[in-house]
Amino acid sequence: MKTVSITGANRSIGLETAKQLSKKGLFVYLGTRDLQKGETVVKELNENGYENIKAIQIDVTNLDSIVAAKNTIESEQGKLDILINNAGISGGFPQSAIDTDITIFKEVYDINVFGLIQVTQIFMDLLKKSAQPRITNLTSGLGSLTLHNDPTWQYYDIKAAIYNSSKAALNMYTITLAYELRETNFKVNVIDPGFTATDFNHHTGTGTVENAASFVIKHTVTDDKAPTGKYFSNDIKDGTEISPW
Repeated sequence: MKTVSITGANRSIGLETAKQLSKKGLFVYLGTRDLQKGETVVKELNENGYENIKAIQIDVTNLDSIVAAKNTIESEQGKLDILINNAGISGGFPQSAIDTDITIFKEVYDINVFGLIQVTQIFMDLLKKSAQPRITNLTSGLGSLTLHNDPTWQYYDIKAAIYNSSKAALNMYTITLAYELRETNFKVNVIDPGFTATDFNHHTGTGTVENAASFVIKHTVTDDKAPTGKYFSNDIKDGTEISPW
């Protein structure tokens, strides 16, 4: 049985991804900052027929928390096949490049960039024990520099200085990580689930969490011929589903 760890998985796209992976027969570690809330979610899932899901406490900004989560998975499974870095915050909107307080920049980057990197680095040894290790970093189409310089793009005017730049930084980290692991069995990609209706955007998104999670899984649970170092987006409808950086 393959194992997967998902950060920020107690609601929205992360939760739906956990549910769908459980149905596919994977063992899912549902990452949550508040273990009690996570365990309540898992109890409800169990009552609704979802199996092989365990809540695990992990705060991506807390080193001890990440190490403890890694040690738990190692003691119980011995390896990790898939890491889905899903945890993230927006920082609130609007976000002016001129007026937004630097403390909000730091708060968002601490989770969206530095926390993700910290989790990835600490979990790397576990992933290396897998025959088909996968790392998926949840990004946004708003992290594309190319699209943000295209006035015809449908989201051109959403210039959120903090959130967008944090996702662009995440994208660059992923490119570098995939390059360093290019001669291994790792597949490392960023995935934009598309403009999905969640608490994150006050349910103004046009997509469903079911479709978003399905898209994430499509480009995560892959075979050895699958690409690595790509930027997949649910909003790209040209058949490739690949976004420009």
